[in-house]
Amino acid sequence: MRICFIGAGALGSTIGGTLARGGAEVWLIDPFQAHVDAINASGLRMLEGGVETTVKLSACTSAAEVGMVADLVIVLVKSYHTREAIRAAAPIIGPQTVVMSLQNGLGHEDILSEEVGRDRVMAGKTYVGGVLLGPGHVRSGVVGKETIIGELDGRLTERAQRISETFNRAGILTLLSDNILGTMWDKLFINVAGGGITAVTGLTYGGLYSLPVLEECALAAISEGIAVAQAAGVKISITDPRRAWTMASAGLPPEFKTSMLQSLQSGNLTEVDYIHGSVVRWGAKVNVPTPVNSTLVALVKGIEYARGDYPGKA
Repeated sequence: MRICFIGAGALGSTIGGTLARGGAEVWLIDPFQAHVDAINASGLRMLEGGVETTVKLSACTSAAEVGMVADLVIVLVKSYHTREAIRAAAPIIGPQTVVMSLQNGLGHEDILSEEVGRDRVMAGKTYVGGVLLGPGHVRSGVVGKETIIGELDGRLTERAQRISETFNRAGILTLLSDNILGTMWDKLFINVAGGGITAVTGLTYGGLYSLPVLEECALAAISEGIAVAQAAGVKISITDPRRAWTMASAGLPPEFKTSMLQSLQSGNLTEVDYIHGSVVRWGAKVNVPTPVNSTLVALVKGIEYARGDYPGKA
């Protein structure tokens, strides 16, 4: 299977490198020139469990450099770059190409469907982790980390099965779901648990899980999400907010930083619109109040605006 990753940061590199090691033909597409150059020169160095291996695969900064159509395009860019990224990927998307998002939050599949057609789009969520240690060098967390994929209409198709088999063959524990929307909401609750709160406070998980008042805020935000999903008729497996709160920190060290906090600290925009903002948008559709998530969205956007890099600020 020829697989192209649109966005090859820590997670894209980790999953892409693992798939390449398992026999897939993988291309990593990312604008980080030093990262691309290092991979092409010496391979992708992957550190896991204290053992480092080097995987040979191809990398480039634009889809036009691939020179062929992909069987599977996996989108892993920041949420706010989704539309421009999939438009730039046009040279590698053919009539039979499957486009799949593994991004956090909700709403990416709608954007991808608008650009390439809903029949080409699949969705997925992954608990695989990765840290970019430097150009061409990642710390990967794949073992025991589940990935769930599925068709948007819930069908268990041949193409979904083929993708699942490719992932599993490479050592990425992958399950097929006939309820991928429910899976996406379950993962959203985990992102909601700490994303906005840590972005606003600057706390790592050690601090987040030390203050009862922050736990109360997180549980309230998760409860809103659960109420919204239930009102929308989504089949979710997480119905107790404390379960999402516990799952969010499972296996993570006290110094762990959420992606939303990392984005702010690195001077980038956050994905708050696709995490807490998703709860707010869906809540408006089904008439469920979401004051906690609305407040977190406002506060994070206020921080972005105050730094001067918020879109539309003069």
